[in-house]
Amino acid sequence: MAVVSITCPPSRDAVAALNVGDLVFLSGDIVVTGGLPAHKRMIDCLDRGLPLPLAMEGVFIHLPHMIEARPDGGYDVQYVNPTTSRRFDAYMPQIIRDLDLHIVGGKGGLGADVAKVMTDTGCVYLSLLGGGSPILSEAIKAVLAVEWRDFPSHFRLSKMRVENLGPLTVGIDARGRSIYQSLEDQARSRLPAIMQTLNQRRVAAERSE
Repeated sequence: MAVVSITCPPSRDAVAALNVGDLVFLSGDIVVTGGLPAHKRMIDCLDRGLPLPLAMEGVFIHLPHMIEARPDGGYDVQYVNPTTSRRFDAYMPQIIRDLDLHIVGGKGGLGADVAKVMTDTGCVYLSLLGGGSPILSEAIKAVLAVEWRDFPSHFRLSKMRVENLGPLTVGIDARGRSIYQSLEDQARSRLPAIMQTLNQRRVAAERSE
């Protein structure tokens, strides 16, 4: 396991060098959102050939957030907290390909079909600490822009400047190796033995009645 600092926008070489289990700290500008409405609108823009209101520059994180505008035009971050990425599986292949993303992240990983696209494009998935709002919020140094304000705050598309955002765990690397798939495979391989043990206990309990 390596501990790696990456400056955004990330280079292809830096992303390609990451391995499953590495710890990453991100610095630079990232684009975040946390809801299905934003993903659907992104797909609509891509399908219609329209530019997104914010350039992603290679990094997109599933990070719901509550931001309040200040009278001076700046923003105060009330909270950020990662959300489960798997519910966006249907949208992520096109988003990764069309926006040329090198780093995506959130909580809970992405499915096997998305991981295949990530292998083709040289993209990694970074797992954020669930419930780690204080740590993650401390790394946010500025909110640069907030778009799609017709959505609730945590569904909006926002660009943030971060410094040492992390530690973030490489859950899926650019070679397609996935912590999540490994855990799923292990669970499936153990399931027959577990079911057999439960059945034996059920039979024994019935006989003792």
